[in-house]
Amino acid sequence: MFNRKKQPPIKSLIAVDSTIQGHISFGEGLRIDGKVNGNVLAIEGRPSILVISESAVVDGEIHADHVIINGKINGPVYAAELLELQPTARIEGDVHYRALEMHQGALIAGRLQPMSNTIEVADKAAEDKPALSLAASNTA
Repeated sequence: MFNRKKQPPIKSLIAVDSTIQGHISFGEGLRIDGKVNGNVLAIEGRPSILVISESAVVDGEIHADHVIINGKINGPVYAAELLELQPTARIEGDVHYRALEMHQGALIAGRLQPMSNTIEVADKAAEDKPALSLAASNTA
């Protein structure tokens, strides 16, 4: 399950009165208090944490290891390790997570899709198996 390793520091902030037009790529930690019209993507292969505050709105995809949401997201969310949905979280889009913590009051208008190695391995094994064919019946 979720590894309680040390979280990366939050080194970047998008302030309350700020609006970003375009995609954002970040390393380590990012906190969004303003509005982002574009995807928010953590750099792959490095630990990441993303905090979406109560005043924040993101219109686009979110990808990070640890995601904490208090605000509004219009788009899919991908949390490679842990997704925390606080009471004021509002998501319109599918949610993909390895571990989920959802507080009373949080709303999701989309599908919840766990990302589990056991499920992914089972699905892959099912795809790799050849289709079963019925034995030919003898008709005389």
